[in-house]
Amino acid sequence: MINKESVLVVPDEMVMNKIYMIRNQKVMLDRDLAELYQVDTKRLNEQVKRNSKRFPDDFMFQLTQLEFDNLKSQNATSSWGGIRKLPLVFTEQGVAMLSGILSSDRAIAVNIQIMRIFTKVRQMLTDTTELRLDIEKIKKKLDNQDKNMEIVFRYLDELMEKKENPESRTKIGYK
Repeated sequence: MINKESVLVVPDEMVMNKIYMIRNQKVMLDRDLAELYQVDTKRLNEQVKRNSKRFPDDFMFQLTQLEFDNLKSQNATSSWGGIRKLPLVFTEQGVAMLSGILSSDRAIAVNIQIMRIFTKVRQMLTDTTELRLDIEKIKKKLDNQDKNMEIVFRYLDELMEKKENPESRTKIGYK
């Protein structure tokens, strides 16, 4: 059992800010994870290398130079300096696998927190998608109502025109 008082977990917002969308996947950088686990990035990557069979390509991959440059420009920060190798990034499954190779109380607690945040992010995306679908339904209904209103106004215009310009009818009956 983890002693909750001895392990200080980080605010959820801090973890959420370290989740990026790369190659259409939610991922976390090795350096960010190392910071959260309070270990050196080098040590984290050594453990990953020793356990490479646990990390297939859909769990972890190395950024390309272009991806890394894009990430740096999005973050508008110069604190990335001095890296010699392109960073590794871990998908949700890769982060979960890290819990198997990092066994400190802090690593376990942070991993649990990260898994919960990934779940929250997924739920937020689901809620957003449902909201978008609802908005699209409303738009379609409004479009149909607009078309129906246009037809009604067209008929009203025709009726008004007939009233203003009545057609002369041939009269029937006695003179």
